[in-house]
Amino acid sequence: MDIHESLGGASPEDVAAAHKRDLEMQDAYGVRWLTYWFNDAGGKAFCLVESPDAETAVACHKEAHGLTPHRMIEVSGESMAGFFGEWQMDDDHRVVHDADTPDAALRTIMFTDIVGSTEISSRHGDDAAIEVLGSHDDVVRGCLHEWGGREVKHTGDGILSSFVSVSGAVACAVAIQRQLTGGNASVQRSPQVSIGMAAGEPVSSSDDLFGASVNLASRLCSHGGPGEILVSRAVRDLSIGKPQAFEPAGQLALKGFDDPVEVYRVPWEG
Repeated sequence: MDIHESLGGASPEDVAAAHKRDLEMQDAYGVRWLTYWFNDAGGKAFCLVESPDAETAVACHKEAHGLTPHRMIEVSGESMAGFFGEWQMDDDHRVVHDADTPDAALRTIMFTDIVGSTEISSRHGDDAAIEVLGSHDDVVRGCLHEWGGREVKHTGDGILSSFVSVSGAVACAVAIQRQLTGGNASVQRSPQVSIGMAAGEPVSSSDDLFGASVNLASRLCSHGGPGEILVSRAVRDLSIGKPQAFEPAGQLALKGFDDPVEVYRVPWEG
């Protein structure tokens, strides 16, 4: 997957025309351009291609229309399916949501983690730990289904998930905490869970798909205490105009980030 930044005034029609020229040129280079995402507001395009190497794909781009990518990363089919799901395309091969709404490739990443899972096992036994984990998994997966989240992977003590809708992600996190604290009669032994969320694009300074967002969400989850939902500023900003409130939680120095990160807490009680 590559990223084209600063496309300025490029219209969806301009990007569609460039993709069409890629398709006309792909056989000559032995590559296959699969689809693309275009963030109109941000002036960015993300292209997905099957290619023997990055250099060949870039060369095809260059000859087709001269728009060489600013960055390219290798992605696996499993990772793509986890974060994006089964996408649908319009007549121009652009990825869209239902009702032909363009997909800008932005995703909200959420981590859950059972606080003190090791202590539960050592103090109460493996059976108790398995019961707590089962309660967590049932509640989180049920809420993901309800709020449009996609499970990317199970982390052992939690779940990594992806959302198209940032408001859906926040609502899901609130629902998880409420159900785990007595709102769900089916939960026999309620775990205490921390939740961290961040939002971002698929290609960043990291060499992993959604690398920066995944790392930030993971750090926020690790920093959070029992029952806390901590989110990045991007999540708060993308939620402006929605009914959910956010409380400033200060700036945190997080491992892997050069500058302090502005963090917000999502209140969910009541």
